[in-house]
Amino acid sequence: MQEARFRDNFWSTDLTSTVGYDSIIQHLNDGRKNCKEFEDFLKERAIIEEKYGKELINLSKKKPCGQTELNTLKRSLDVFKQQIDNVGQGHIQLAQTLREEAKKMEEFREKQKLHRKKIELIMEAIHKTRNLQFKKTMEAKRLYEQRCRDKDEAEQAVHRNANMVTQKQQEKLFLKLAQTKSSLEDSDRSYQQSVTTLEKIREEWQKEHVKACEFFETQECERINYFRNALWLHVNQLSQDCVQNDEKYEEIRKSLELCSIEKDIDFFVNSRKTGSLAPAPVVYENYYNTQRNPTPVRSPAPMPISRRPPLPTPASASGEPDYATVDGYSLIHH
Repeated sequence: MQEARFRDNFWSTDLTSTVGYDSIIQHLNDGRKNCKEFEDFLKERAIIEEKYGKELINLSKKKPCGQTELNTLKRSLDVFKQQIDNVGQGHIQLAQTLREEAKKMEEFREKQKLHRKKIELIMEAIHKTRNLQFKKTMEAKRLYEQRCRDKDEAEQAVHRNANMVTQKQQEKLFLKLAQTKSSLEDSDRSYQQSVTTLEKIREEWQKEHVKACEFFETQECERINYFRNALWLHVNQLSQDCVQNDEKYEEIRKSLELCSIEKDIDFFVNSRKTGSLAPAPVVYENYYNTQRNPTPVRSPAPMPISRRPPLPTPASASGEPDYATVDGYSLIHH
């Protein structure tokens, strides 16, 4: 199958038409617009990645997450928060990479625009020259055709009035015929010169048009290739970011594999233990028995409670108060 080329497919039968050239230029402008849109997409994605990265870093540093855990699980949580911080840093780095790629796209786009401008200026100038010469040629043709009609009318007048007019009138008719023939010859030469000049301009324009088509086709191939590679690279960067993030998450998984329930329990017990003796049983104490024997008996086996014998009745001397006892209590009588 024959490859389609710009130089073979963007012509018009109208010499002054630029429909083919305009179609190419429109396509190239659309291509530049598409590159700009992708460039803006990368910039917006960079903003999102940077914001997400900063939010992750703030989250890992400021938000409590198992801060009172101990031993191996604490170490796993420390690894977890550190790796989340690293993931955030990775997104910030990705944002910077995307900005650099957007800058490269912008430079490529502007470089193509600059090179295209040179060709466009050449084509604009030759289009203007071609159209102006075509207009002059058509005017010369119109004048030439008018002079032909004038000469034909003058010849017809001479033949038509050959035997009907005076000698002087015939001389006027012949003079007019001679003048029209002279004007015809001048207009014919001018018309032929214009056609010759137009043909030279047409050939020059045609060569420049072919060169422009080839240049624009080369640029479009470069643009598509660059755009495709930029997309490919962008996707690879996103994939690489995912791989790197998974490596960070793998560090968390590895730390969790070292997390030991038994070690954490032992660590907690040994570092926070408060004693191995439980409190003694609380025994029943009779209020009245406690009053009679203020020293509590701690023996688990109940001991028989001895009763104190009654105190002897003291002898009262004369003038002293009388004493008496009631159930072991002394009373003073006045």
